[in-house]
Amino acid sequence: MSERDRLFETTITEPGEFVFDERVVRVFPDMINRSVPGYATVVSMTAMLARRYAQPNTRIYDLGCSLGAVTLAMRAAVRAEAVEIIAVDSAPGMVEGLRAALEAEPGDGLLPVTVRRENILETPVERASVAVLNFTLQFIDPGNRASLLAGIAAGLEPGGVLVLSEKIRFEDEEEQRLQNQWHHDFKRSQGYSDLEIARKRDALENVLQPETLAAHRERLAAAGFARVYRWQQGFNFVSLVAMR
Repeated sequence: MSERDRLFETTITEPGEFVFDERVVRVFPDMINRSVPGYATVVSMTAMLARRYAQPNTRIYDLGCSLGAVTLAMRAAVRAEAVEIIAVDSAPGMVEGLRAALEAEPGDGLLPVTVRRENILETPVERASVAVLNFTLQFIDPGNRASLLAGIAAGLEPGGVLVLSEKIRFEDEEEQRLQNQWHHDFKRSQGYSDLEIARKRDALENVLQPETLAAHRERLAAAGFARVYRWQQGFNFVSLVAMR
């Protein structure tokens, strides 16, 4: 059971101090649901999209799987034959948590899942019909993002898709100001104080590096994706489907 996220009630942070350590792992489900508008919808709809686009005798990759909310949802939803999920994360606590969840859940009739603890930049994507990067690319150094997406595109079968969810920034300064304001209002509505919001913002500075929607579209096209569609937006969080 996830603990209530109170990390930033008393923690005094310096810019760039946010890491996915054991403290974050313990509160992660509560943290992400109270921080990302529409997160539960993103999880369930990612599983729905995986069910539609998963092809027999292929793999599904959940890159940056954290505790595996999307992996577990896809495992239950996908019906294509001979499909395996590869769930990858570099944080030891996240990997251990997902493995424990898989051991506790009956596997009859569900997709097999292989959990890997590794840097997703080192994960070869092969014979895939679906890949997922939900709120993961934003933590990758911008200089490595193009090669990561190109590798995913190259590893997708014809008709394969990438589900990409990200925090974005806006080209218009006034829209950026308003979207930040609305996002902070959302977090207040979830019980976070202004001090917690400010401390977490400082901790994430230069760790989470959002880009514009246009930048994402351009990079996806350059990586080899033929079409990109936005299917979900909650303030400054956007979900896309990029089709191979």
